Amino acid sequence: MKTTLSKRAAKVLEALDNPTQTRIIAGIKWIPKGDIKPMQGYSDGRMRLRIGKYRIVFNYMVKNDEEVLYVMDIGSRGDIYK
Repeated sequence: MKTTLSKRAAKVLEALDNPTQTRIIAGIKWIPKGDIKPMQGYSDGRMRLRIGKYRIVFNYMVKNDEEVLYVMDIGSRGDIYK
Protein backbone atom coordinates (compact mmCIF):
# COMPACT_ATOMS: atom_id res chain seq x y z
CA MET A 1 0.00 0.00 0.00
CA LYS A 2 1.31 3.42 -1.01
CA THR A 3 1.07 6.40 1.37
CA THR A 4 0.51 9.95 0.12
CA LEU A 5 0.45 13.12 2.21
CA SER A 6 -1.42 16.28 1.30
CA LYS A 7 0.57 19.52 1.17
CA ARG A 8 -1.03 20.62 4.42
CA ALA A 9 -0.17 17.37 6.22
CA ALA A 10 3.42 17.45 4.95
CA LYS A 11 3.84 21.05 6.11
CA VAL A 12 2.53 20.26 9.60
CA LEU A 13 4.73 17.17 9.85
CA GLU A 14 7.85 19.16 8.90
CA ALA A 15 7.12 21.77 11.58
CA LEU A 16 6.99 19.22 14.41
CA ASP A 17 9.99 18.23 16.52
CA ASN A 18 11.89 15.05 15.62
CA PRO A 19 10.52 12.72 18.34
CA THR A 20 6.93 13.68 17.47
CA GLN A 21 7.62 13.26 13.74
CA THR A 22 9.00 9.78 14.40
CA ARG A 23 5.93 8.77 16.45
CA ILE A 24 3.52 10.03 13.80
CA ILE A 25 5.38 8.40 10.91
CA ALA A 26 5.50 5.10 12.82
CA GLY A 27 1.76 5.37 13.52
CA ILE A 28 0.98 5.96 9.86
CA LYS A 29 3.09 2.95 8.85
CA TRP A 30 1.17 0.69 11.26
CA ILE A 31 -2.30 1.62 9.96
CA PRO A 32 -4.81 -0.21 10.21
CA LYS A 33 -3.64 -0.94 13.79
CA GLY A 34 -4.03 1.69 16.46
CA ASP A 35 -6.79 3.91 17.80
CA ILE A 36 -8.73 4.44 14.56
CA LYS A 37 -12.33 5.61 14.30
CA PRO A 38 -14.48 6.69 11.36
CA MET A 39 -15.24 10.42 11.34
CA GLN A 40 -18.86 11.42 11.70
CA GLY A 41 -20.47 13.79 9.24
CA TYR A 42 -18.39 12.74 6.21
CA SER A 43 -19.59 10.34 3.55
CA ASP A 44 -16.18 9.87 1.87
CA GLY A 45 -14.91 7.31 4.42
CA ARG A 46 -12.57 9.59 6.38
CA MET A 47 -11.01 8.09 9.45
CA ARG A 48 -8.85 9.43 12.22
CA LEU A 49 -5.85 7.93 13.98
CA ARG A 50 -5.02 9.09 17.48
CA ILE A 51 -1.36 9.34 18.48
CA GLY A 52 -1.09 11.06 21.86
CA LYS A 53 -2.48 14.57 21.52
CA TYR A 54 -2.23 14.47 17.72
CA ARG A 55 -4.82 13.28 15.21
CA ILE A 56 -4.16 12.07 11.66
CA VAL A 57 -7.12 12.32 9.27
CA PHE A 58 -6.83 9.85 6.41
CA ASN A 59 -8.77 8.01 3.73
CA TYR A 60 -8.23 4.92 1.61
CA MET A 61 -8.36 5.46 -2.16
CA VAL A 62 -7.82 3.25 -5.20
CA LYS A 63 -5.73 4.71 -8.03
CA ASN A 64 -4.76 2.64 -11.05
CA ASP A 65 -5.73 -0.60 -9.27
CA GLU A 66 -3.41 0.29 -6.37
CA GLU A 67 -4.61 0.99 -2.84
CA VAL A 68 -3.41 4.38 -1.56
CA LEU A 69 -3.50 5.67 2.00
CA TYR A 70 -4.10 9.42 1.63
CA VAL A 71 -3.23 11.47 4.72
CA MET A 72 -5.38 14.61 4.53
CA ASP A 73 -4.41 16.44 7.69
CA ILE A 74 -2.34 16.22 10.86
CA GLY A 75 -3.00 18.38 13.87
CA SER A 76 -3.44 18.63 17.60
CA ARG A 77 -6.59 17.31 19.21
CA GLY A 78 -8.22 20.71 19.70
CA ASP A 79 -7.52 22.11 16.22
CA ILE A 80 -7.98 19.20 13.82
CA TYR A 81 -11.78 19.03 13.98
CA LYS A 82 -12.38 22.72 13.23
